[in-house]
Amino acid sequence: MTDYLPKEVLEGLELARKRELMKKSRLRVHVGDEVFPVLRFWETGFSLDADDAPHLRGLVDLYDGARHLYQCLIVASEEENGLMVFEFKRSTAAHDSAPVDFERDANAPVALITDYASL
Repeated sequence: MTDYLPKEVLEGLELARKRELMKKSRLRVHVGDEVFPVLRFWETGFSLDADDAPHLRGLVDLYDGARHLYQCLIVASEEENGLMVFEFKRSTAAHDSAPVDFERDANAPVALITDYASL
């Protein structure tokens, strides 16, 4: 039995593998006005398609659909199997609201309701 496959078959298999990874992943990297789909994501980094992604470096935003997950400082580390691998230098979770410097009472009213009928 031989382990040799024609070049066209190998390219087709690689293209099919990349398409499948793109379909499964909702993660996107936003760099200015450009958006790149994340093919793989792990705790210390992520990978993009090497054909589409430049050697990114610096501050990027990581999104899951429309939800902002992280603001990351990244560096391109290596290219392997058609994927460009990026590592986090810093990864900060994004928050919907600004942090407060005081304790919020659990029983505090959410809003002020005025009774206009008694006026």
